[in-house]
Amino acid sequence: MDASDLRFFEQVARTGGMSRAADKLHTVQSNVTTRIRGLERELGVSLFTRTARGVALTPAGERLLPFAARIGQLLDDAVRAAQDDGVPQGKLVIGSLETTAALRLTPFLSQFVEAFPGVDLTLRTGTSGELIEDVLEHRVEGAFVCGPVDHPDLVQRTIYSEQLAILTARRFPSLSDYLKRNDPRIVVLKAGCSYRLMLEGWLARQGIVGVRVLEFGTLEAIIGCVEAGLGMTLLPEALTGTLWQRGRVFVHPLPPAEGAVDTLFVRRRDAYQSSALKAFLTLTTQHHRSAPSASPSFALEVK
Repeated sequence: MDASDLRFFEQVARTGGMSRAADKLHTVQSNVTTRIRGLERELGVSLFTRTARGVALTPAGERLLPFAARIGQLLDDAVRAAQDDGVPQGKLVIGSLETTAALRLTPFLSQFVEAFPGVDLTLRTGTSGELIEDVLEHRVEGAFVCGPVDHPDLVQRTIYSEQLAILTARRFPSLSDYLKRNDPRIVVLKAGCSYRLMLEGWLARQGIVGVRVLEFGTLEAIIGCVEAGLGMTLLPEALTGTLWQRGRVFVHPLPPAEGAVDTLFVRRRDAYQSSALKAFLTLTTQHHRSAPSASPSFALEVK
């Protein structure tokens, strides 16, 4: 069995069609079809069935796909390891929560880019659920997510500790007054956001369930809606400094036992750790140890 045949097989499985796979592989459809048929003859099983939209995996194909993916990733890691001479360079894709990017990473990233000009750094933001999936699927080398995380394929390291606070409009200086409303609403990121789950859990402990949920894609939109009185949200307290000082929102700190949360950096246990990633983690740790705890000076300024 040729490793390149498995790459062709995996791409057809991922795209659901011979022609779509050919486009991804920068070849012609006839070449893809020939490779798949040869692999099926060698294995003695059918790997795909034709559908109105392309092709679908047979049971044998479904059993083969995880192995093809693992072999493909192992080959990619082998090439990266052979080419990695210890000097941080090349592509580095890191995932992060939006709050972590705004509160913690902004002053650090400029230092990293200046220290390692050979690294092409890309930062992708998302919810903890999305970022963990990105790490598992090798779409990012690692990600900053909200703890706790329990997955056998992930290695994790605690990087930051945050204290969370609830934000309401200025006309609700008393959190209890807001919760007495007939229709308390929460303004949050989409499903998979750890802060959203924590806020829903906190409300449930107060005996409030079935709250209306307003979903938005950015912190700016969330804070703007809270300021306008459309609902409440939950964010790291250090992120709220300039918002509170400017009178945009009212901040209600949670007790340490309920509001403390760790930000973890997670990566795949079996993935190759590039020199660029090692340098990123080393500088992250050094920056965290040398910098004072996050304060309003690091807060996101939403205009």
